[in-house]
Amino acid sequence: MTQKHTSAQPVVHARDVTMTYGDIDVLHGVDLGIHRGEVFALLGPNGAGKTTTVEILEGFRRRSAGEVSVLGTDPERSDDAWRGRIGLVLQSWRDHSRWRVAELLTHFATYYPDPRDPAELLALVGLTDHADRQVQRLSGGQRRRLDVALGIVGRPELLFLDEPTTGFDPEARHEFHVLVERLARDEGVTVLLTTHDLAEAERLADRIAMLVGGRIRACGTPAELARRAAAHAEVRWTADDGTPRRERTEDPSRLVWELHRHADGPIPGLEVRRPTLEDTYLHMVHREADGTAEDADEETQAA
Repeated sequence: MTQKHTSAQPVVHARDVTMTYGDIDVLHGVDLGIHRGEVFALLGPNGAGKTTTVEILEGFRRRSAGEVSVLGTDPERSDDAWRGRIGLVLQSWRDHSRWRVAELLTHFATYYPDPRDPAELLALVGLTDHADRQVQRLSGGQRRRLDVALGIVGRPELLFLDEPTTGFDPEARHEFHVLVERLARDEGVTVLLTTHDLAEAERLADRIAMLVGGRIRACGTPAELARRAAAHAEVRWTADDGTPRRERTEDPSRLVWELHRHADGPIPGLEVRRPTLEDTYLHMVHREADGTAEDADEETQAA
């Protein structure tokens, strides 16, 4: 992840967005602000409202209430010129199976005023050797690379990436991460990434928002979220009677000192475990499932 200078005017602005399907409330006042050249990751479990949120921003779904502006336009009133400024890498494609790879890219390029050169794009995503292969004969990872190529052929200002590295091997995933970083850093492309891979989000994202139960529960840089997670460490040890013990605390050093002060010798099984970003995410998901979740703190609201 490389921190970048961003403009004051957000590329994506959403305020108090709600979405209701019949009697079911899916989104409960979602706020988002994403700036130019920023890689922004939206995390959340299945059913949290990620797909609904992204489809509202892409203009594919009408919200029930709230304000939305994407590239200065309300997506509900967008036109073809606006659509030409965004790129989409959807989670799954099932069409174009009989096209050959280079032919498909060349065809898609005709829809944009200033497209990337298809041959250069094939090299960029590592598909040059498969240019004449039918799409239906690509492997899952190769098809995913083609999806990415189709998403950026029009030089988008804003790129939506939905689980982009599904099916990638470690080397292909690394190359893709380099590509995303290059697009944001060198070309100023704004990227909205949805993923279940927390390591990927931590590697790529300038900021991460956690969407749980239709609400943004936390938002900040990976470092900010890590500091928030570290506020409650877990101390584990084995009591004198052999019982495993654990305690969450904001001051693990003091607890360890107290344990040593009352112990006759070394404390068996003593361990201080500081939460990771994954722990924080899972904690929020479990609290939502238990019905004990709180709204996000003011300092972690997306802005």
